[in-house]
Amino acid sequence: FDIDFVDPTFAPGTGTPEVGGFNSAQCQELLRGLAPLAGQFVAYDLVEVMPAYDPAGTTCLLAANLVYEMMSLVALAHKTG
Repeated sequence: FDIDFVDPTFAPGTGTPEVGGFNSAQCQELLRGLAPLAGQFVAYDLVEVMPAYDPAGTTCLLAANLVYEMMSLVALAHKTG
């Protein structure tokens, strides 16, 4: 998951912000939409978070939430697989 495709309003702490990108809710919806495929993934990755570019910590908060969503997919895969 490359955080720089998220709109900088929601994730300003990245090296290449994407104006008009996804918002936080759309990111969660995207990951939750992977639930039926959870057992087919072997790894998850979240990249391009640069806390130094976001003194308020908004990007880190979103990143932590998205990692939680990814870990939920791992748990779901183990539960159903």
